[in-house]
Amino acid sequence: MASHERSGAASRPLWRRIVPTTAIGLAGALLLASVASAFTGAVLYAFYEYRLGQTEDRVDAFEAGFEDEVDAAVEEIHAERDDAVGQVQTQLDDLERFAASGETLQGILEATQPSVWFVVTRDEAGQPSVGSSFVVFADAQQSFLLTSYNTVRANTREPAPGITLRKGGEELSATLVRWDPALDLALLSVDRPSLPALEWASPEPPAQVGDRVFVVSGLGGSGGAISQGFVAGVSAEGVQHDAPVGAAYQGGPLVSSQGEVLAVASRAYSPLGFAPEAVFFGVPVRSACGTVIQCPDGQAAAGG
Repeated sequence: MASHERSGAASRPLWRRIVPTTAIGLAGALLLASVASAFTGAVLYAFYEYRLGQTEDRVDAFEAGFEDEVDAAVEEIHAERDDAVGQVQTQLDDLERFAASGETLQGILEATQPSVWFVVTRDEAGQPSVGSSFVVFADAQQSFLLTSYNTVRANTREPAPGITLRKGGEELSATLVRWDPALDLALLSVDRPSLPALEWASPEPPAQVGDRVFVVSGLGGSGGAISQGFVAGVSAEGVQHDAPVGAAYQGGPLVSSQGEVLAVASRAYSPLGFAPEAVFFGVPVRSACGTVIQCPDGQAAAGG
């Protein structure tokens, strides 16, 4: 038995007799561990490459999408800028229309001045009473002008104080023809043929809230004066506005930016039943039709 074991041992290779069995096992384990480690490293590296590729794809997609979003945002900003510029320009245009320049005021004054006269008379107490008037109709013998009844009221009684129209250094004697106290309107006539009449604004379209309006007086160093304001309200009873109406302006024309008559300026007309203060009521010029003048075919003519 012992000889057999010695014979078996003698038949093993020399390296098996020299290297312990445990060392071989350990080397095998190390070899397997190395192989496993190498395989794991390869797998991990492949996974890393895969995730890196995914990350790069996501970054590329994000960059592409981000550029699109930036481009869209820039276009939206430009569109909003253009829209804002347009709105600002619109507001500037509105302000330019509203804020009348000296050239605009002078132009309206020059266009209306030949038809507007300063009215001088006295009230019931014998004190001076003044206002303005404007030509609405003229023929080959006479010219007819509208004014404020409040200015010439004392001339509805006898003895009448008389009425004088002035323009610059010229004076004309006027006659009170008809009047309407409720509308604060009076019609005057002068023996001066063919004085130029002011154009009336068309009733369509009517004046709108916010429209710029002007009141013209016959008193001024150049033969006239003008104040401006805005329409605050429009109704059948009157044109509510904030253009200043001093004593010299009452009875004068309330005109549009085109110089067309919308109403007769008044300090006494109060269709709502209370005295106006900062806001006045202009008597619609067409209210004179059928009361103090006749308007055949829409054209003003003296009433009988």
